[in-house]
Amino acid sequence: MIFENARLLLRLLWRPADAMSAILDQGSLLFASAAVLVISLLLQFSLSPRLPQAPIPVQQTQAAKGDEDQPTLPAVPARPRWSFSFYTPLLVLAVVYVPGTLLVTSLIARLGGFGAVFQRDYSSLLTCTSMAWAAASFPVVLAAWVAPLPILAGLAVAAYVYFAVLMFFAVRTVFGTENGVSAGAVCLSMVPLAAAAFFWGPLTSAFGWLASPFFLFYAFYYLGGEFRNLGSGLRSRQNFHRMLEASAINPHDAEAQYQLGLIYQQRRQYTVAIERFKKAVAIDPKETDAHYQLGRIAREQGRLRDALVHFQTVLDQDEKHNLNEILREIGAVYVAAHQYEDARRELAEYVERRPYDPEGLFYYSQTLERLGDTTRAREMYLRAIEADRTAPRYRRRYTARWSRLAQKQLQKLPKTA
Repeated sequence: MIFENARLLLRLLWRPADAMSAILDQGSLLFASAAVLVISLLLQFSLSPRLPQAPIPVQQTQAAKGDEDQPTLPAVPARPRWSFSFYTPLLVLAVVYVPGTLLVTSLIARLGGFGAVFQRDYSSLLTCTSMAWAAASFPVVLAAWVAPLPILAGLAVAAYVYFAVLMFFAVRTVFGTENGVSAGAVCLSMVPLAAAAFFWGPLTSAFGWLASPFFLFYAFYYLGGEFRNLGSGLRSRQNFHRMLEASAINPHDAEAQYQLGLIYQQRRQYTVAIERFKKAVAIDPKETDAHYQLGRIAREQGRLRDALVHFQTVLDQDEKHNLNEILREIGAVYVAAHQYEDARRELAEYVERRPYDPEGLFYYSQTLERLGDTTRAREMYLRAIEADRTAPRYRRRYTARWSRLAQKQLQKLPKTA
């Protein structure tokens, strides 16, 4: 396990997207935490002798009688102001940064209640974040022994930027969010870090207290079950993935291949997802769901002809597949291909069957706008916004995007008299 996790850590330096996905499937929170502690300790040992020390002035006291000739002791070197305990980075990540990132992402992407998101994704995100911090800091540790201080400072800034890049892939992989949402969440996640820096004095004392053996003993004694539950989200993900991989060994299990494809599709690893979906179709040509997802990926990648082929297969096998969403997908392909009359035909039928789906209403609005019916398009945009506003909370994770796009397009329409 140690060597496998070490390979995943190093893979973050050149294949971050694949590495983050593999960390979710095989990574260890214990190894990730230990990696942060080791890197922090090495940073202390390598940097402490090289950085200037801040002297502590010696208070002069009244000399005792008979000691007038005793020389004044020199100032004693103190720890520099930048110094920190080796466990501080791990505590900052676990107590400040990861919860802050969870909160920001849950608000932006509308993932649901913070408590449910925390219980489900905290351990997964903490593992990915710890591995990201260790990987980004590893080159700094190597350079700290030999590089001049100006170069080392530049490398530290580059490491900070690369940590943000790795966190983009971590957020996108853990939550399955879009690129824009993932980037926004990473940018806003710096707010908790800025707040922690502002209150660094009190936090330093708090972190020292949290890391004390006395506190750790009683925390584990009384709250050990709660701490173990924090890792249940990552364990559940990994157990489910291992079960599917074991089932996929069966050459006749199309469902296992399809479920693995869904996992990689959510993580936006489309090459692996396409491979899994194609295996599912090869095992069972009537695996309608796999055809449907292959069509969606093809549409997102701009392969419109392939998308129509897969969607037509779905339509032939089940016209009402996935609550008629196949009509919406075909209409979206026609919109992308600028075949607006065909798009209107498919989307009008879909909106009649599913009048409260924000995505379908948005595509229908776009079609009407391109055909010049701005009055009707405005009405559909407003309906898309309202459909998202009244959707159940668990659905808003998927519908919020279409409401935002509808509001943006609505502002571009000419105002009616």
